[in-house]
Amino acid sequence: MIAEDRDSASTEHEIQRKIKIKQSQLQIAIEGNMPHVVRGLQCQLVELQAQVKSQPESDFQALMGLVDE
Repeated sequence: MIAEDRDSASTEHEIQRKIKIKQSQLQIAIEGNMPHVVRGLQCQLVELQAQVKSQPESDFQALMGLVDE
């Protein structure tokens, strides 16, 4: 169970890192007037943010699993 918590934390950290990178890329694309790139990066950001939002549910389920034991 502890390994799952570590995996979950590292997965969330990795997603947060990817979000920061995409945000930086998005800013560059906006400043460079690249509308197609901006749209693509915005879609990727939405997908990454959805992954972060779904992450706490699995953390909560893991916590509840500990309580049940």
